[in-house]
Amino acid sequence: MQGMRDLLKGSLRRSLHAMRDEDRLAVAWPVVCGKALAERGSVVGYADGLVHVEVADGAWLRQMMSMKAQLVGEMARIAGVKVVGIHFEVSGPKEPRGTRPLEKGMTSNE
Repeated sequence: MQGMRDLLKGSLRRSLHAMRDEDRLAVAWPVVCGKALAERGSVVGYADGLVHVEVADGAWLRQMMSMKAQLVGEMARIAGVKVVGIHFEVSGPKEPRGTRPLEKGMTSNE
């Protein structure tokens, strides 16, 4: 089973070659961490070797932090991108699409 998993990871790495680095990391994320973690966190940015991952809540943040070194290595290997670290951040409450807070002195018609 492990041999098949390694074969699939190598195939994925080759197929990601033409994508932007951030997209490569986002596609590699579920393969690297597995379905349960991937459903509770997502790659939201990448700059200078640092991957930014938004996490659902504090419990999942602790779980991902405990696996950080392993995730860094696997992200770099599978995505074929330089990864020096991962910054995890708990996601805040989501605003409905198309809305944003009004600045002081603005009306909703501006």
